[in-house]
Amino acid sequence: MAGYLSESDFVMVEEGFSTRDLLKELTLGASQATTAEMELVQHIGIPASKIICANPCKQIAQIKYAAKHGIQLLSFDNEMELAKVVKSHPSAKMVLCIATDDSHSLSCLSLKFGVSLKSCRHLLENAKKHHVEVVGVSFHIGSGCPDPQAYAQSIADARLVFEMGTELGHKMHVLDLGGGFPGTEGAKIASVINSALDLYFPEGCGVDIFAELGRYYVTSAFTVAVSIIAKKEVLLDQPGREEENGSTSKTIVYHLDEGVYGIFNSVLFDNICPTPILQKKPSTEQPLYSSSLWGPAVDGCDCVAEGLWLPQLHVGDWLVFDNMGAYTVGMGSPFWGTQACHITYAMSRVAWEALRRQLMAAEQEDDVEGVCKPLSCGWEITDTLCVGPVFTPASIM
Repeated sequence: MAGYLSESDFVMVEEGFSTRDLLKELTLGASQATTAEMELVQHIGIPASKIICANPCKQIAQIKYAAKHGIQLLSFDNEMELAKVVKSHPSAKMVLCIATDDSHSLSCLSLKFGVSLKSCRHLLENAKKHHVEVVGVSFHIGSGCPDPQAYAQSIADARLVFEMGTELGHKMHVLDLGGGFPGTEGAKIASVINSALDLYFPEGCGVDIFAELGRYYVTSAFTVAVSIIAKKEVLLDQPGREEENGSTSKTIVYHLDEGVYGIFNSVLFDNICPTPILQKKPSTEQPLYSSSLWGPAVDGCDCVAEGLWLPQLHVGDWLVFDNMGAYTVGMGSPFWGTQACHITYAMSRVAWEALRRQLMAAEQEDDVEGVCKPLSCGWEITDTLCVGPVFTPASIM
């Protein structure tokens, strides 16, 4: 399976390797949705043959840009989109985006993108009628889907569409599994996907399989530390509600130096509920209080988390949130004067040496394509190296 970078991806760079070189070496291809993104990946040296314009509903200007710059792979899910391509990029190779069951996903896409199975044949026939070649199928389960079987069902659906297309004379050879894959340790998605691929698209069947691995790559790569800038205690004046010691129950409101208009925007966009890791581990004797976390904006929507049970914390204490690499920094807004967060890079020395050797070896090859195997989440790197990570701020250990 090839790894395709999408618009959310970013990597860490140290000791002389440019962002452009590192992206080029670690990327097998790029899945892009806008003209600016297509320009970016071509600027860093990714060839047009490895770019897919994966947005099924594009501006005509985007289609014309793809045609002018040799980008052949375009996705679609409706007749109007096909008509635009017929007029502006008739030599394009089309990928049909099908709808999925993303009802369990935190962020759903099938209402916005994807054609139902019962309408696929009609679109395939229409493409054939207008001499547009359909070469594959794509889908996107959405983000944060906890149900691995949703991926298995979509792969099975894709097999049916492949057979429809082949029957109509289309040369089907591309399967795009979409993105939104969880990048946290313990996710069981990969084994289910691999089993479904073995069943419906076995090795040697001539189908190129790739996925948009942005979230998977970067989720666990970043940990966020925020400080408490203010707090207040709110008495819950409700009859019958008292603490164990007989005192009136209360909830504690903590104000942080980051909120949903900054790095915690995933609370709004991904419906996540961040759970903090305390800087100091509380003793078992410490009482826990109903608590909520709020951002710095003077806005009632700037709520980071509610319904937490935390020990008594103080102004100046730090809270740590892990798995904060995807759709955080890049999605922030300067709303209410929020300042951009400071990023400190850290990597275990063993992981860095492995990465540097890999890049240097690729530079020495005449043909670097396929030499550098993309690295995945940070915890996977260390698992592969059989060495536990030791992180320190602003350094390479």
